[in-house]
Amino acid sequence: MVLARSRDIVNVRKHLSADALYELLRDAFAKVPDHRQHPSRIPMTDALMAAFAMFALKDPSLLAFDERRHDQNLRNLFGLQQVPCDTQMREILDPVEPDHLRPVFGKVVAELQRGKALKKFVFYQGCYLLLFDGTGYFSSHQIHCPSCLQKVSSQTGEITYQHQLLGTVLAHPDRTEVVPLAPEPITQQDGSTKNDCERNATRRLLPKIRREHPHLKLIVASDSLAATAPQIRELRDLDMHFLLGVTPGSHAFLFEQFLTACEEHRLRWISWNEGDVRCEIAFVNGLPLNESNQDLLVNFLQYVEYGPDGEIQKMFTWITDLRIHRGNARLLVRGGRARWKIENETFNTLKNQGYHYEHNYGHGHQHLSVVFAMLMMLTFLIDQVQQLCCPLFRAVCTKLKTKRAVWDHLRSHFRHFVFQSMKHLYEVILSGAGKEVLLPGFHDSS
Repeated sequence: MVLARSRDIVNVRKHLSADALYELLRDAFAKVPDHRQHPSRIPMTDALMAAFAMFALKDPSLLAFDERRHDQNLRNLFGLQQVPCDTQMREILDPVEPDHLRPVFGKVVAELQRGKALKKFVFYQGCYLLLFDGTGYFSSHQIHCPSCLQKVSSQTGEITYQHQLLGTVLAHPDRTEVVPLAPEPITQQDGSTKNDCERNATRRLLPKIRREHPHLKLIVASDSLAATAPQIRELRDLDMHFLLGVTPGSHAFLFEQFLTACEEHRLRWISWNEGDVRCEIAFVNGLPLNESNQDLLVNFLQYVEYGPDGEIQKMFTWITDLRIHRGNARLLVRGGRARWKIENETFNTLKNQGYHYEHNYGHGHQHLSVVFAMLMMLTFLIDQVQQLCCPLFRAVCTKLKTKRAVWDHLRSHFRHFVFQSMKHLYEVILSGAGKEVLLPGFHDSS
């Protein structure tokens, strides 16, 4: 049943609307190399777009998506000409190299830049906060492939096969949205006898980001794993600033230098009250990172919160290459604490707000699991752009209150009515027009 269009309830920035971005994705997917030797009835573009549609609809499984293969809305909204069945989708996408999907993320971010929407994320002196962290999305004792990480139980010898991903986002302390960039898989590397790790994935990821975004001014905010001399030197080579967490356990020499600076009265202090909590910042510039790299100088920043009884409630410490002064110290503290947005606004959203992030949609024999994970992250990027730039989508979210309710209404309307665009679908959800449709054989008594 086709629902008539309601009037334009809210204006949408056209090139950043879901419909325009879906068209952009199709064009970008068309450039992904097709590994198949012979022409197929199902183009690679349709296979990738079908998988994206599955994640855009938040279908809980590949089988659930397969049941809607003949839905007219797949053609109208996602431009699909041939929809693969579940087996065909797995076979087509399994050999796709994950790096071939990275340019698709770049295309979306470029549209945000063109629409001036990315400026909302400028943090300090024209720079953006770049956050990254690792997370797992697949685990099994039986299903595995050559790129699986392997964890062997020291007690039973049982092997657990895993896939992990190094996620990365642009974030701002004042914004609930994040802008995901293309992630880096943490997988067994060809020819390696050791498991891949987050540190190695970081070394692969950061040069890729610089190549893909050569003019983007970045401040990398991460934990103490990244606060090493080789990593900092690489960040300098990549023309990236840093704001990295440090701890006494991982940087004992650095903290000794901080205490010495305190005893020599070289620290600068800022303090203020927030209700019953006293907040205090201490900072000093130009401390050697460690005993082996005393030529590598960093600037040290500490933030402490004291309760009404004077006891320490929270304490955070960072190092940065940005010179710290009274005018920027509080902002840098907020930037350092914003690192948790990679966990809270990204991974927790994917795991707990209807994305089914840890469901095994298909593992495959080569890259299928990674390809699906990257396409799900791409879906999350599109959703974040909608939340940031589309008043119509935000109005739907406000009306339905939770993301799970939004996805539930989207799937329900998608299944029961025919729409001409995502804008049309959002308008109907927002106006409640679907509830006014009469059942066949019934007439309005009025």
